[in-house]
Amino acid sequence: MTKIALVTGATSGIGKATAIKLSKLGYSLILTGRRKERLEKLAEDLNQKGTETYVTPFDIQIQTEVEKAINNLPEQWKAIDVLINNAGLAAGKDSIQDGKVDNWERMLNTNVKGLLYTSRKVMPLMIERKKGHIVNIGSTAGREVYPGGNVYCASKHAVDAISKGMRIDLVEHGIKVTQIRPGLAETEFSLVRFDGDADSAKKVYADLEPLMGEDIAEMIGFAVSLPEHVCINDLEVTCTAQATSTIVSRNA
Repeated sequence: MTKIALVTGATSGIGKATAIKLSKLGYSLILTGRRKERLEKLAEDLNQKGTETYVTPFDIQIQTEVEKAINNLPEQWKAIDVLINNAGLAAGKDSIQDGKVDNWERMLNTNVKGLLYTSRKVMPLMIERKKGHIVNIGSTAGREVYPGGNVYCASKHAVDAISKGMRIDLVEHGIKVTQIRPGLAETEFSLVRFDGDADSAKKVYADLEPLMGEDIAEMIGFAVSLPEHVCINDLEVTCTAQATSTIVSRNA
């Protein structure tokens, strides 16, 4: 039977690249995200390559939407083998005393609550089958804090703690939990963070070769392809030019 993976935030970046990678590995895919048109276009492209897909657009910040989408999955799509908790964002880079509450809520609602809402609905399906693999996309910001990172870093520290807690609570059910923590990765991340300011977004990656969504997708593909008795618990990855969140070699 073909394995099923649910990918959150599949409309762009790491999520889209992961969907493409998993399709090449033979997975059937549940594609989620807010932008329905993008999901449908991705599904069409994957269908043409022989991958079975199911599109269910919803806003991961809204618990009722998450619950409705997963509750309404056709029965044959509920045997989820792999959950990729990818949806996440940064909003703004203000000092904490100047931070915008709307930005804080977007980050915490998406990066923390959205991950929990989705996992809460999928975990029982995995527990019932005594198998499954949850991959949480964290960040190097989940282990260190940088200027202007405050609440975003806090949200990714929460993902780190949640991943550890999941592993402890789910181990008796035979469910794997992997956290992958990318550093500088050129996706829509900085464009969203700077509210669509393309010039500010480009400066983040200027004069270096950053990670791309496809790089992280390769690692996800590797992690979910290991034998049943092998689990990558935590994997941090940066581009060669990055040593820490604040130490980056440009023009190297």
